[in-house]
Amino acid sequence: MNTIFKPLLRKFVLVFFNDILVYSKTVEDHKLHLKIVMKILEEHRFFIKASKCALMEKELEYLGHFISGEGVKVDQRKIEAMVDWPLPNDVSTLRGFLGLTGFYGRFVKHYGLIAKPLTSLLKKDNFEWTQEAREAFDELKRAMTTTPVLALPNFEKPFEVYTMLVVRG
Repeated sequence: MNTIFKPLLRKFVLVFFNDILVYSKTVEDHKLHLKIVMKILEEHRFFIKASKCALMEKELEYLGHFISGEGVKVDQRKIEAMVDWPLPNDVSTLRGFLGLTGFYGRFVKHYGLIAKPLTSLLKKDNFEWTQEAREAFDELKRAMTTTPVLALPNFEKPFEVYTMLVVRG
């Protein structure tokens, strides 16, 4: 799918395996974009199942996120699962929690730093829950309940860029 939609990717099309997301600023643009996508699918003899399509939606769930004209939001059901997560008593339970929170790590400022006391427990042969780990666990839960809506920047206004880059040395 990425190959046939390559000229349109990130202009108004996103593809993940066989999921195609078409996005537009206006209804008129969206109708045009849908026609273009349908024509490409037809040319390559791909078929779509109407029952699996969501057309002209203002908000939709896509790959564990909710996407709208505002931007990208987390799935509150997943946040509830994080908040309800039991205190880890072994590496496996901790790994599950970190996997779930890590999926939304880009929504949390300094996610890697907050999670560090927990990720360091994954490297040890002897799982030893500490006060520092408990504080990090609680802070991640709290941070996940206050995630922002991610959106493209307004280049007319000042903004800051944060990366998850870790510099060593």
